[in-house]
Amino acid sequence: MKPIILGTAGHIDHGKTVLIKALTGIDTDRLKEEKLRGITIELGFASFKLPSGGLLGIIDVPGHEKFVHHMVAGACSMDLVALIVAADEGIMPQTREHLEICSLLKVKKGLVVITKADLVDGEWLSLLEEDIKAFIAGTFLENAPIAKVSAITGEGIPELINTLDMLTKDAEPKSSIDLFRLPIDRVFTMKGFGTVVTGTTISGKVKVGESLMAYPNKKKTKVRNLQVHNQDVAEAIAGQRTAINLQGIEKDEIERGDILAPPDTLIPSYMLDSFLEVLPSVKKAIKNKTFIRFHLNTAEIMGYAILLDKQEIGPGETGYVQFRLQQPTVALPGDHFVMRAYSPICTLGGGKILNPIPKKHKRMHPLTINNLETLRKGGEEQIIETHIFDAKFRGLSKSYLCVLTNTFSRDLDNYLDKLIKSRKIYVISSDPACYVHYEFVEKAKEEAIRYLSNFHKQYPLLPGPAKTELKTKALSFIDNIFFDFLLQHLSNEILQEQNLIWLRTHKISLSEADKRLKHQIISTLHKAGFSPPTPKELAAQFKAPIEKIRQILDILIKERLLIKIKEDMYCNTNLIEDLKKEMAKFINEHEGVTPSQFKSLINASRKYAIPLLEYFDSIKWTIRLGDKRTLRKK
Repeated sequence: MKPIILGTAGHIDHGKTVLIKALTGIDTDRLKEEKLRGITIELGFASFKLPSGGLLGIIDVPGHEKFVHHMVAGACSMDLVALIVAADEGIMPQTREHLEICSLLKVKKGLVVITKADLVDGEWLSLLEEDIKAFIAGTFLENAPIAKVSAITGEGIPELINTLDMLTKDAEPKSSIDLFRLPIDRVFTMKGFGTVVTGTTISGKVKVGESLMAYPNKKKTKVRNLQVHNQDVAEAIAGQRTAINLQGIEKDEIERGDILAPPDTLIPSYMLDSFLEVLPSVKKAIKNKTFIRFHLNTAEIMGYAILLDKQEIGPGETGYVQFRLQQPTVALPGDHFVMRAYSPICTLGGGKILNPIPKKHKRMHPLTINNLETLRKGGEEQIIETHIFDAKFRGLSKSYLCVLTNTFSRDLDNYLDKLIKSRKIYVISSDPACYVHYEFVEKAKEEAIRYLSNFHKQYPLLPGPAKTELKTKALSFIDNIFFDFLLQHLSNEILQEQNLIWLRTHKISLSEADKRLKHQIISTLHKAGFSPPTPKELAAQFKAPIEKIRQILDILIKERLLIKIKEDMYCNTNLIEDLKKEMAKFINEHEGVTPSQFKSLINASRKYAIPLLEYFDSIKWTIRLGDKRTLRKK
């Protein structure tokens, strides 16, 4: 049978704990202070077998207003709620607040239990029942059963058990195929075992021996042993009260509010985008930057509510809020939360998480509000596309998309494939996969083409800029992975050679004056032999801008008419080829060549001889052995 968790709710001293003892035989008040004061302070846990054979887990929550934060921690994992109302007192403040909290956390089913029925007469019970029906009208309990019991006399207990059995059959179980998550509500040590944590598995499943991580501090650990309702098991699934004996982690490294999940699946964040519902019972509107108590699963964190689409959110109204917290937490889209006032403490509202790892938003920004609308109302493909669009040129990895969409199955791959086929997104890398929206790929492409076009206009005699120049001057807003993808994406529009890049439409065309200058440079360098003038000297000789000289020198190198020996030293290609033949003959006859011999061979000074020898070494034609160069063996 599917695992179901029943939680209690109700005012202090309305008989929640006594009722659970009557049902299960278990006293859930375990603390010494609870025994002495006769009230529940911490969460209590019990279970019992239903007539149909199923095992019903029970969470007993405290009713005192000072311990509502414990109640919220318990309510986050309820499948059913038993709203407890004492017959002798009726509906009280925490009755109302607890019902509101359950409504905010979207508990869908439950029942009302009137306790202490033995203390009042039948007429009083009938009047109370009418009051309760009016109280729960319009809530998820509107058509719920109302049971009348006495835990002292046993009156109504058998009927209550049958009602619970019926309700569990219709209750919607938690998903065991999703990511395993267990919000921790207790941490303690056991002699001989070490650290033990308990909580309700809210999704997925876990087995003995599996590795886990405690979030948000990302402490790695391993499952040594598992228990469900005090019984050793090999596997725990969603909906079960679970105790996990952890290996490799100390008690002081983990606390209530932390979440156990597989390693590196969740992403801690100080900010959460959400849709907030303010309770109609709240007396004042919620203002921007209100300091609040944020309750998520079993955690309570202080923070600020930043209103994104309104100046204030009044009682009974809704709005988009970014919570900026004082401590990091982990969440997934669809998780429900409760927001309470910092002081005086009372419940203000609640809602669901839309984005668990957002960037900081500007208020009243139309695009932000539109995106949040999509996250709340859109289909899976729309939501994925919105997140990838919102990432702009940065793109999103698959691991981030899993968290942003709460989709850890192959369904995510199917949605991504559809978006790729419809040309809404691109995969810019495969290991790990990274996705960028079509619009931002096109913007990067336009920027690259614009830069190359301007470069060609400014330097018509050059083939194109270096790739590094294009990246740093035009596309600094994308990373190297995106840049490599973009060059491939532009393959029909650009050409590349070594480190240079240019548009396919670009053709180097010299004016008549430039053609004359080109021939003059060729002639001058040929006549100069192995003592060539520098670009600066050529510019002075021909009264031309040095940039123009360098551009023509680059063209001559590309045409293989010149060879660049070193910075500002260029030689005629035919002269170099002839020199290699003469030099090879000399080396073979003399078993090498010294710098002094080489100077005589080329009839040039050391200023030119040494760079030429180093050039031959650099192209691996010669090798230096002591003071001599010899031919490098092939």
